[in-house]
Amino acid sequence: MFESIINLFFPKVCSGCNAFLIANENVICTVCRHDIPLTNHHLNPENDAFKKFYGRIPVVHTSALFYFHKKGIVQVLIHNLKYKGHEEIGTILGEWYAEDLKNIELLTTVNEIIPVPLHRKKLKERGYNQVTAFGKALSTRLNVAYNDSLLIRNVYSKTQSKKNLLGRTEGIESIFDVSFTEKNHNKHFLLIDDVITTGATLEACSRAILKIPGAKISIVCMAMAQS
Repeated sequence: MFESIINLFFPKVCSGCNAFLIANENVICTVCRHDIPLTNHHLNPENDAFKKFYGRIPVVHTSALFYFHKKGIVQVLIHNLKYKGHEEIGTILGEWYAEDLKNIELLTTVNEIIPVPLHRKKLKERGYNQVTAFGKALSTRLNVAYNDSLLIRNVYSKTQSKKNLLGRTEGIESIFDVSFTEKNHNKHFLLIDDVITTGATLEACSRAILKIPGAKISIVCMAMAQS
């Protein structure tokens, strides 16, 4: 009853369109869920996200849940997650995507979920890593360990979203490193991030992880930019 009273005076709204949520709707309204552009990457092993890394890094699997378009619903969701503190968006997207990922045979050997890390200064400024809730939801639903201490970001950099392609790739190889022991050898790591754009950050993270003997990499993101 108390929750009903709270909702009466402070009604919950959709994180995609700000419409009031009705009974049985959570975070994202039914209309937005219907309108969000799904990639269906999980149905095609050689999807466009997987092809983005051809000849760059060896990946077992790559996929994203949504397509990201400028001024679209997904951009609004990612913005609210990343800059407005709405971590519940990451949770709901992780729970959503886990149901698809459960059916991918290539991911049944994943040992740990690894988030693309923020530099400690950026983490202090923002207060949270925008992919943490997404990763922990995947961890729970897929029954795979979540490890946010393996991959390290050594260099503080300003947001990638306002940089051009050259700015995003210049010097990025030196940004990431790994802290591992023999226990991490021969593991299959699922690297996660919010949006695949050029793929430069994910490639740099993967190269760092591949320093671990016997390591294998798969990549899963909330969205993939599509022109």
